[in-house]
Amino acid sequence: MLGRRNQAIMSDKLNKNLWGGRFEGEADPGFAEFNRSFGFDRRLFEFDVCASIAHCGGLAAAGVLTASQVDQIRSALNTILERGRSDAGYFDEPAAEDVHSFVEARLVEMIGDTGRKLHTGRSRNDQVATDLRLWLREEIDRTTTSLRRTQQALLDFAETNRVAVMPGYTHLQRAQPVLFAHWCLAYFEMLARDRERLADVRRHVNILPLGSAALAGTSYPIDREAVAHALGFEAVSRNSLDAVSDRDFCIEFAGAASLIMLHLSRLAEDIILYSTTEFGFFELSDAIATGSSLMPQKKNPDSMELVRGKAGRVFGHLIALLTTMKGLPLAYNKDMQEDKEAIFDTVDTVKASLDVTTTVLGNIRLHETKMREAATRGYLNATELADYLVRQGMPFREAHESVGRIVMHAIERKIELDELSLDELKSYSPLVEPDVFESLSLERTLATKSQAGGTAPDQVEAALVQARDSLLNS
Repeated sequence: MLGRRNQAIMSDKLNKNLWGGRFEGEADPGFAEFNRSFGFDRRLFEFDVCASIAHCGGLAAAGVLTASQVDQIRSALNTILERGRSDAGYFDEPAAEDVHSFVEARLVEMIGDTGRKLHTGRSRNDQVATDLRLWLREEIDRTTTSLRRTQQALLDFAETNRVAVMPGYTHLQRAQPVLFAHWCLAYFEMLARDRERLADVRRHVNILPLGSAALAGTSYPIDREAVAHALGFEAVSRNSLDAVSDRDFCIEFAGAASLIMLHLSRLAEDIILYSTTEFGFFELSDAIATGSSLMPQKKNPDSMELVRGKAGRVFGHLIALLTTMKGLPLAYNKDMQEDKEAIFDTVDTVKASLDVTTTVLGNIRLHETKMREAATRGYLNATELADYLVRQGMPFREAHESVGRIVMHAIERKIELDELSLDELKSYSPLVEPDVFESLSLERTLATKSQAGGTAPDQVEAALVQARDSLLNS
């Protein structure tokens, strides 16, 4: 009975902290709560348990634990893992300092002193670095899947509207006509780069710090390579000081995530603009828009406005991580506890924004007539006229100047270039022939952009096929 009581007392101490031996007094309650991270780092629970099971195997191979102790620890950890997965209230029982003390306390409750042996040869410093890398590795895979779904939605949108034409813009001024599918593929390429960046980040994440202990490395002959293999890591860290104080992988992920949000924000901005009455190219379905509490006629693109707004939130986390790490001496410092909430929220925000964007792309209707009309008004074929004159033998700079004067003439007459008479055009250059009007047509304007990456229909069709293949094979 006395043994059980002592065990309960020790378990209660573990619920509070893992470092009580050197201290005689109690921590100030306000500071204790300020210091506590279990409210958010419980998200690492499954990874802490899995890393503990792998560490148990490393201790067994090093002769620190007997076969019987290993069986006890592994069985108890698996029970803890299943309880945590099935019982949401499991985490509300103790006032644990962090997820590591929570798991250890549950282990000691179940198997007593044997449970205390598990922490041999490790520190919370290498423990949390391992947990965070395991967690982030999985979240990178999930984020990559979400990116693929958004790319898929862009391709579906493009393929459904293959013949739609729209104005392309520079400086938000109508510039040259492009196929709508070409516009979709531009964002597809941005997200493709994002996936490549995440793959690079994942490679840097997939390094095992466990075995570095607090900062100097472990004194026990643990086979770190074997532990890394058990946890699916590609390699072990090469320097213990660096391993426990490194959060480059968090910053790299936040940087890659910021670029994802930047691209989603640009896409959102286009969708918001093109859905306005002034543009009138897109119409959002009721599923992805909201109304006004005052103005009954309103249909607001809140879905895309929120994505655009949340980009700033993710950018802020990147700056916070950089600021936190910039002045820290080696090795671990408590400041680094601030990494988790920033990374957790970054992951949540990016995945939610990708999912909403995917939904939006499947709920937009194009007003193709209005898009096509916009692509044929405003002298968007002026460059084609200059290129026509170049093909007739005129230097480009001279052609550019001549077409500028023709545009001014058309503006004065309030008509488009292809509405001018042949005589009017010839008055600016004797090189103009009747075939000029074919060159000024929308179809010809698109078709001439036939080099790789251009908006010519055959190039866009090939790009769609290539994009589809890249998704299927990745």
